[in-house]
Amino acid sequence: MVGRLQRVDLRQVWAKEAKDFTTYLADHLDILSDFLGFNLSLVETEKRIGSLSIDILAEGPTGETVIIENQLEKTNHDHLGKLVTYLANIEAKKAIWIASDPRPEHKKAINWLNENTPRDTTFFLIKIRAYKIGDSEAAPFFDTICEPSSEAKEIAREKGEFAERHFKRLDFWTELLEKARGKTNLHSNVSPTKDNWSTAGAGKSGMGWSYSITMNKGSVELYIDRGPDKKDETDKIYNKILNDRERIENQFGEPLIWDKVEGRRVCRIKSICNIGGLKNEDLWNQIQEDLIDRMIRLEKALKPSLSKIK
Repeated sequence: MVGRLQRVDLRQVWAKEAKDFTTYLADHLDILSDFLGFNLSLVETEKRIGSLSIDILAEGPTGETVIIENQLEKTNHDHLGKLVTYLANIEAKKAIWIASDPRPEHKKAINWLNENTPRDTTFFLIKIRAYKIGDSEAAPFFDTICEPSSEAKEIAREKGEFAERHFKRLDFWTELLEKARGKTNLHSNVSPTKDNWSTAGAGKSGMGWSYSITMNKGSVELYIDRGPDKKDETDKIYNKILNDRERIENQFGEPLIWDKVEGRRVCRIKSICNIGGLKNEDLWNQIQEDLIDRMIRLEKALKPSLSKIK
């Protein structure tokens, strides 16, 4: 039996734009990332710029600053002005404008900006709708109205350039992986990169051990993702491990974050290091040692449960 999509009023899903929709999108940037085809990492919400505030400040796949402006209504000149103002004041490289009803004149404006601003500055205008099937929870549906026509060339060019954060990440992972090799073999075959994560396979299909670092904090996790057509398998594995939660957390030594969100493909079991992040270079040694310790404890605590997974 095949269900039928039903359009849902956006205000029934997210009553308030700032409190509800912006919060939801900040917590689910992976959904927008999957749609756009490039990774977005959350930096901050409601970032103050004078008397104004950016809905979402994020970081793109090559370390560039990305601003996201939301509207659960028709686009207007006020938000267009904000978009350009934010871009200029924080020297962002990508601007994403999400709205329920993009006006033709604003579509022309975004296309004009893509054609007349520097090649490394790009604008996206995205239409959002919400749908459900039967009694299911509503899910967001994104539709591209405008995007940079030279995006493929732009991405290739950006990949050839290293921002300051790229060098910092490369240095951070080089140091961490070198220290880790003396204590665990988990990431012994992993090379440092400019990405904000460093991942090694967990010996099971669709599962891996991952370090992550942002400007403010670091984390370690086991991620579970059997693929887009095997969400049921992913959930079953996660639930099987979840049954051992008490033993796992007792052995790990502290509570873990059990990250499974309805509608999201990937499940995670993670632990956060709050000592600092990439910006705290004077604390890198402490952060790296803490992350390695957390990774070793996480692997040991989860090992008995993973041995039961086929």
